[in-house]
Amino acid sequence: MTVETKVERGLFDEVMVPCYNPMEFIPVKGQGSRVWDQQGNEYIDFAGGIAVSCLGHCHPAMVNALTEQGNKLWHLSNVMTNEPALRLAKKLTEVSFAEKVFFANSGAEANEAALKLARRYAADVHGPEKSEIIAFKQGFHGRTFFTVTVGGQAAYSDGFGPKPGDVTHLPYNDVAALQAHMSDRTCAVMMEPLQGEGGIVSPTPEFVQAVRELCDKHNALLIFDEVQTGNGRTGHFYAYQGIGVTPDILSTAKSLGGGFPIGAMLTTSKLAEHMKVGVHGSTYGGNPLACAVAEAVVDVVSKPETLAGVKEREALFREGLAKINDKYNLFEEIRGKGLLLGAALNDEWQGRARDVLVACGKQGLMLLVAGANVVRMTPSLIITKEEIEEGFARLDKAIATLV
Repeated sequence: MTVETKVERGLFDEVMVPCYNPMEFIPVKGQGSRVWDQQGNEYIDFAGGIAVSCLGHCHPAMVNALTEQGNKLWHLSNVMTNEPALRLAKKLTEVSFAEKVFFANSGAEANEAALKLARRYAADVHGPEKSEIIAFKQGFHGRTFFTVTVGGQAAYSDGFGPKPGDVTHLPYNDVAALQAHMSDRTCAVMMEPLQGEGGIVSPTPEFVQAVRELCDKHNALLIFDEVQTGNGRTGHFYAYQGIGVTPDILSTAKSLGGGFPIGAMLTTSKLAEHMKVGVHGSTYGGNPLACAVAEAVVDVVSKPETLAGVKEREALFREGLAKINDKYNLFEEIRGKGLLLGAALNDEWQGRARDVLVACGKQGLMLLVAGANVVRMTPSLIITKEEIEEGFARLDKAIATLV
């Protein structure tokens, strides 16, 4: 007879590799933007699984898509294609600049594909000496060794031995530094159109335009990492659509599947030609279950009323944060766009972002941090007004315990 293991938080320390530090409670059920733990305590979800749960928990469109596909076909491999993958790819080309799609399982994998495509294109068209990748300090592009090296936070890439070469990091929003450094050796520039993990830092219009113009001048490709900003998060389906600059390659994941693991690299037909058979691949990429769920997500998120609703909810969040700040004076500024928002702590509250996160958990509110000094919020794109109001009431109670 099998003895069932009791699932408690202490089991994490016993059986899991300790690269995470999860909170003490274990969620077991979610509905909309509310979550319940093992003891039945309710939480308002302002975290959205780090910008993943764009339609909240257990949205009917997603549950129906998963159930329907789960009774049809789970997996094939890329020796053949499948209907959900083809439908999803077609829809992604319809909501973006892209003509071709490559499916992966995560943002890191989508970025890996983007970087490999950029290097392959440069080698094929311009020669092997055109290999430099420029990225930006405090950027984040994933945890594979290539993507973590391109990401601009050395703490994540140090200590694993020799890193992939010919990667340069420059300051974000510094046009002069980019102009001074970029050359015909530059193969690609990779950037987030709004830095997420680096502190919710928006690009200036001048910077974004300069990046595009310098890429054109030096025959370099522009890669937008829209893993966190994509799929409606900023109020446009992709963030590039709100800043007037179109990339050559775009990576998307996180909220693409609304909680089901999937990533994609989007690009043009001209560039895609260089990813010939055998050049790149993925066992699970384009999985029918993942693609069926993602198709349902794209159908809901791409509706004009969903995207307009993001901007309406942004106003409610900014209003709520302003009221909290009027009362407690802890934020220096509110950063970000749409429902990718960061409340930067002022001098008196430096280093206390995690304190806020933990205090919120005790009051029944889930949120995030972006570094030690920024409280981050990435809720569902369709979170209700009532859930927002209740969340801010709990945030108020949490801050009150810290002052």
